[in-house]
Amino acid sequence: MPTESAEEPAPKDSGAKPASQTLSRGIRMLEVLAESPGPLTIAELSAQLGVHRSIAYRILRTLESHLLVMRDASGRVQLAPGLVALARGVQQDLQSAALPELAEVANEHGASAFIAVWDQRDCFTLVTVEPRHGTAAVIQRPGSRHAFNLGAPGIAIQSALTPEAWVERMPEEPYRAAAAEARSLGYAVSRDEVIPGVSAVAAPIRVPNQLPAAVAMVYPTATPPAATADLGERMVRAARAIERALGAAPGR
Repeated sequence: MPTESAEEPAPKDSGAKPASQTLSRGIRMLEVLAESPGPLTIAELSAQLGVHRSIAYRILRTLESHLLVMRDASGRVQLAPGLVALARGVQQDLQSAALPELAEVANEHGASAFIAVWDQRDCFTLVTVEPRHGTAAVIQRPGSRHAFNLGAPGIAIQSALTPEAWVERMPEEPYRAAAAEARSLGYAVSRDEVIPGVSAVAAPIRVPNQLPAAVAMVYPTATPPAATADLGERMVRAARAIERALGAAPGR
């Protein structure tokens, strides 16, 4: 039986570090399924991956064997519960420390509260808590991401570093003036940046030997749950509580 590598020759050397094309396609299949509003057929998956159906099928079978995808009665493909076990291990300490604070914030203000982390490329939503009574008008989905040049969470994460430290890590991403303001205030605010009509407020989470993160809340710009300064101070208190739960020195 021919191997997958024989049918999928590696691209010519372009000076980049060696990478597994098959692994990349498998990860891309998971991303496509995560972005899809519903299950997809093999034909749809192969089209989005830009590969022959036989290759898409082999990738699918591998992901199935690891319980990461599954097929419904009609043969359509969707993500499987096995991914939940993997997601639980992503910054598990941060998730555990943040959940009680997120629940308090969400229920106190009737808005979605979440943790955003820096994956050294974008600002990524790690975990979200919706208010108990389902009154949130804006939903922040775990796994969603956006560039650092948009939104309060990215500004808050930037503000945890000096401009010099930021440029050293992310020379291609400018240090926003809003991040300097957030360093002074202790929190960041954005209005209509990521989604029109949606605002956010966020505070940085600083923990020794870890990349900074942010605790944030999103709400309709037209109907904020409280004054911006009050929301900012609430996010700061939540950030300090999370830092204490993670063992950061008090008074930071």
